[in-house]
Parts: sequence; structure tokens; C-alpha cells
Amino acid sequence: MGVTDTLAEFFEFDEHDTTIGTEVIAGITTFLAMSYIIVVNPTILLPAIMGFNEEGDLNTETTIDGVTYGIGEVTQMLAITTILASFVAILVMALYAKRPFGLAPGMGLNAFFTFTVVIGMGIPWQTALAAVFVEGIIFIALTAVGAREYIIRLFPEPVKFSVGAGIGIFLLFIGLQEMEVVVADPETFVTLGGIAQNPAAIVAIVGLFGTLALWARGLTGSIIAGIVGTTVVGWALLLAGVASTETMAPETLVDDQTGELTFATVTSPQYDITPLAGAFIEGLREVDPLTFSLVVFTFFFVDFFDTAGTLIGVSQFGGFLDEEGDLPEMDKPLMADAVGTTVGAMIGTSTVTTYIESSTGVEEGGRTGMTALVVGLLFLVSLVAIPLVAIIPPYASFIALVVVGIIMLQGVLDVDWTDPAWSISGGLTITVMPLTYSIANGLAAGIIAYPLIKTAMGERDDVRLGQWAIALALVGYFYVHTSGMLG
Repeated sequence: MGVTDTLAEFFEFDEHDTTIGTEVIAGITTFLAMSYIIVVNPTILLPAIMGFNEEGDLNTETTIDGVTYGIGEVTQMLAITTILASFVAILVMALYAKRPFGLAPGMGLNAFFTFTVVIGMGIPWQTALAAVFVEGIIFIALTAVGAREYIIRLFPEPVKFSVGAGIGIFLLFIGLQEMEVVVADPETFVTLGGIAQNPAAIVAIVGLFGTLALWARGLTGSIIAGIVGTTVVGWALLLAGVASTETMAPETLVDDQTGELTFATVTSPQYDITPLAGAFIEGLREVDPLTFSLVVFTFFFVDFFDTAGTLIGVSQFGGFLDEEGDLPEMDKPLMADAVGTTVGAMIGTSTVTTYIESSTGVEEGGRTGMTALVVGLLFLVSLVAIPLVAIIPPYASFIALVVVGIIMLQGVLDVDWTDPAWSISGGLTITVMPLTYSIANGLAAGIIAYPLIKTAMGERDDVRLGQWAIALALVGYFYVHTSGMLG
């Protein structure tokens, strides 16, 4: 029996009416659709590790365990951990769950890690990694006993169906800020940036609309193509002298002493991730139990929603759901997410989740774990391109946040806006996220609102006891979070 026959038998090609050629094409398609995370995840996590100086600019150096590392070195470390965590999770998905889903550190979840937990709450990044690790262990335990599926049923439907749109607006907001299209304003809080005076913003906007045009035409890999294209244009303008190093060059390549370009990061790549790997252990020491528990809890239900929603949505698109609308053996793909999250935290990245971009591979005919296996192998091969990550400027990489944010807005179509309980709960979930710069706050607002509005409508019998318990717990969360108890 040849390799092809062995794969066909293991992944049950005949049962799913597919072929190895179809599965390989589907895997390549999914990888191209989600490979932007290799570039974007380090960009989002970088502020959590580097920190900011008194002027509000990202530090160019940071000290970990007594050793000083430059911004370029940390960027490469984060890119490597992103790839390795994705590969491990996808391998579990391919060989254990045998589903055609790709996994990687989650968009929105990485923003929550950096901007809400580390920067907003002032928690060390090592402690944040420890919280992700604990969350992963909890997920493994719950998945092993089949409890995650039961917990999913406790969350109100309008919240589950509106989470994607809320995260989408949040990503849009972050992306436009980082591209300097939207800036802070003392009177109106936010306003339109000085785009005409900012070459980076101009190039970013042109790149954004170019990327959206490619996506609208159905081009596979449109996001990564947009990032690469915008990077090429930015470098062309920089090297031609049209734009200055100060506004256009990635901070990873600017010498802190001379202000000039240096390509030492690219020409001298390093694959040592030991400064990040195992850092979660340090984060477990001397933690405040209450604060740590709250962070673990928020990571828990944010990841819970994201993974469950994606699995159900992509499975529906691929025709994997049964007559009751459930995914058979759902605990298996959930285990891939749990293992990926745990391993990711151990080596230094944020929560791993199933990617909605998996639908692109499913659309190409991917039906088995062979599709996922191809995605995982392509992630592993991409390790050789790590040095190139340093030359991609932030204004190019953040295009992905805006594009993905726009795509995720389609989630509003799943909300029944004619039902007061749905419109209020879903509306709060969607709007509170970007307005408070916190995914957790949006989810909590929607969960609390649902049983209250249902009761006001005279439909208290539709609210389960578990939903009241979760809502009450979140009221306590909001009290602690806003009372100054977290520092």
C-alpha cells in the first residue's frame, strides 16, 4: 500500500467523497488565507513585552532574565512561537479530530492579551502567559470529560451570535489606530489623523483598499498579498528618498543610536526562543489570587466563545452539522484548541483558537484532517522565512486587522434585531467591546443584559438557572474591575 492509499484510508477519503489532490489544494488555500498571523501576531504582542517609554513610543530594547534583547530579536521570537504553537494545534486537529480546520493564536485574543491584560491592567506579560496556560489546562480537563459542550449551551444565543461582529469592530478600531488613520483627540476622544501629512498613513490606506479589492475579487491569500504589496511600495518610497526613515521604516531596523537603517536583524537571524519559552513559570510566582483568577476567567470565556462560534460556523458552511445543528464529536476539535493554547503559553504566545479562514479551504473541497495536515506542514516550512518578518512595517501588517475586522462584521446578520432580548444583548456585546477596548467587557455586558431583558419581557421561564449564575458572577467581575481593586 502506497503513501497515498495509506492517507486515503486514514482520513477516510471515500467516506467524505474527496481526493488527496483536493485536500492538498484546500490546505494550501487555508494556509494562504490565515498565514498573515505569522506577521501580525508578533506585531500585536510586541508592546506587551517591549513596553513603552515616557513619550509613549515602543521601547527598542527590553530585559528578560538579565539579558537585553532588541525589538527585532523579540519580533523573531514571537514569530517562531506563533508558528510552533499553530503547528502543534493543527497536528492535533489533523490526526486526532480529523477535521479540515486551521488553528493559530487568535486575532482579538492576542489584542486582549496585550491591550487589556498587560497594558490596561498592568499585569506582567509573564503572568498573562501563566493565565493562558492555566486556561489551557482547564480546557483540556473540561474537554476530556465532555463538559465544554454543556457549558456552551449556558451562554445566551444573542451573545454567541454577536461576538464575531464585536471583535470585528474592535480589530477595525485597533488597526485604524495603528495605521494612524484614527488618532486621539482631547475634545472628541478620537478623530481623523493628519493623513495628508503622513506618508505611512497614505501608503497604508492605498494598501488597505488594494487588499480589499483583491479580497472582493475572491483572490486566495489576498491579505498576505496586500501586506507584501504595501511593504514593497513603502520600501520603494523609502529607498527612493521620497519618505523619511523616521516615518516609514520598521522600528526593528532602525539603529537606536544613529537613527539609520541597519539590516543586522535580517542578515543575522536567530531562532532561540528560550527567553519566552518557560516564562509562564515565572508568571505563576507571587501572583495576586483574585486578579489572576479574573484574568484566567476572562481568557477562558473569550476563547470559549471564539472557538465555539468558529467551529459551528465553518462546520455549517461545510455541511458537517447533524440534523440538530450539532457538530458530531465536537470535543475532538475542541481538544486541538486546548492543547494548542497550553503549548502556546508554554513557549510564549497568546491563546490559540480555530480560524474562520478555514472556511476558504472548506470551500475548495477540504473535508478531512488531510487539509489541516497540509496547513500545519506549511506553517512549519515557513520557519525559514522568519528573518523577513523584520522588514514588514507595522502600517502594512495592521492592514490585516482592518480587513479581517470588516469580514467579521457579517456576524450581525445572525442576530434577530426584531427581538428586544436579542437586539439589546447583542447590541451591547458588539458596541461595548471597542468602546471599552475590551472583548471581555462586551461579552459580560451582553450576558448580564439577556436574563434581565427576558424577565422584563415576561419570559423569565426562558432563562436558565446557569445563565443567572453566570450573569451574577459577571456583575461581581465588573465591580472588582471598576472599583480599583485590580490596581
